[in-house]
Amino acid sequence: MSDELDAVLRIARAQAALVKRFDSALGGLHGVSLADFTALLRLCQAPGGRMRRVDLAEALGLTASGVTRGLAPLERIGLVMRETDARDARVAYAALTETGRERLADMLATAEQVAAEIFSAPAWGEEDVRQLSVLLTQLGGTGPPCHDAPRQ
Repeated sequence: MSDELDAVLRIARAQAALVKRFDSALGGLHGVSLADFTALLRLCQAPGGRMRRVDLAEALGLTASGVTRGLAPLERIGLVMRETDARDARVAYAALTETGRERLADMLATAEQVAAEIFSAPAWGEEDVRQLSVLLTQLGGTGPPCHDAPRQ
């Protein structure tokens, strides 16, 4: 097996392990998955706390129908709402509700705690984490979250 394939398979296994860990923490405390949390965080970072659904799908690496399926439960529990464009009824927005913004702040604290546990010293130093972030960005990962995200 090539080093490149080995690296890709290790990234895939690490990603699955991270999703499982975040899903467990976020689901147990807040009733959401990592995918839900990521969608809420993207909305929070968007101007006005809303995005065109097609743009949200692009940002999350989903199809338009995938984002619609993912947002439906968040809409039912009042974290997200659907808005239409006053000028073009074909354009639909996903908007974070005030409840969604408040709950996201709690979710963010949980996610920060899980991330801190994952990258705790002595196994990981600050420079290790920074370098990993740079390398993952080279693979197509997005950069750091917007500083407008809610903080605890």
